[in-house]
Amino acid sequence: MRYDLNLLPVFLALMEERSVTRAAERLGITQPALSNALTRLRALLQDPLFIRERYGMQPTPKAEELAPAIAEALATLDGLVRGQQAFDPASAQGLVTIAPNSYVEYVLVPALVARLRALAPGIRLRLTPYGADLAETGVVSGATAMVFGRITDPPANLVVQHLMDDGLACVVRADHPEVGARITRRQYERLKHVNMLPPGRLRAGLFQKLERVQLKREVAVSVTHFLAIPELVAVTDYCATLPRQICRRLANDARLKVLPAPVDLGSFPVQMAWHVRYRDDPAHRWLRELVAEVAKELAQGAAG
Repeated sequence: MRYDLNLLPVFLALMEERSVTRAAERLGITQPALSNALTRLRALLQDPLFIRERYGMQPTPKAEELAPAIAEALATLDGLVRGQQAFDPASAQGLVTIAPNSYVEYVLVPALVARLRALAPGIRLRLTPYGADLAETGVVSGATAMVFGRITDPPANLVVQHLMDDGLACVVRADHPEVGARITRRQYERLKHVNMLPPGRLRAGLFQKLERVQLKREVAVSVTHFLAIPELVAVTDYCATLPRQICRRLANDARLKVLPAPVDLGSFPVQMAWHVRYRDDPAHRWLRELVAEVAKELAQGAAG
């Protein structure tokens, strides 16, 4: 049987995006062209595949059943082709989708973008959220090139690489009435705190560390992004316990002061993961090496 292989990426894009508009943008085609391809897919596979509902295009049971096999088949073909191609970063063009957690987005991505601008100006990055489930990022299917953060329980088709470790420190306002050049355990436990809420299962991370060292903390407000914290701490007597790499940036804010935590709270890993289909992809391998280099420089800067 003869069929158009170009229809299969359309299927996967719709599975990931659940939107004709977003799928067309991702594939670089017009909406009418994608709708035409969907019509041909429906005829080929003898199923509606995607039903338009209030909140987007929902896959049918048949589409859900076919998705893993189609993703695996395309991954195999893609890996074979990409593995034979040379890569020149200076002349490369393309859009790469990555899924960093909020820490990596704040700490590592700006340095990575600056390096890409210098070495591979034709490569553009698209960031997608790293939520509670790796599958939601698109990295498990290979639609997303890389995911960054703390990778827990990765499936067998992901390769995980350690990038660096980071520790924790405290931030209070510069003219805090109770805290001077250091913060004591007693002060820490008496103060109210700003808490950062990471996504999903990572939410318990700092709480578990505090419990392990029997350090109490009264949380006054919880936020979902690091950018909110300096503004809150600068106008209150609250304290925030944050990764040291974040604190390095906040130390430049004259309204704030960064202090060691009253006890050693240990460290946490920063990792990168990608689908095995990209293992031998020259462009992907180059980008992985660049990310690792940027992370190494950040870690060395923090240690210096």
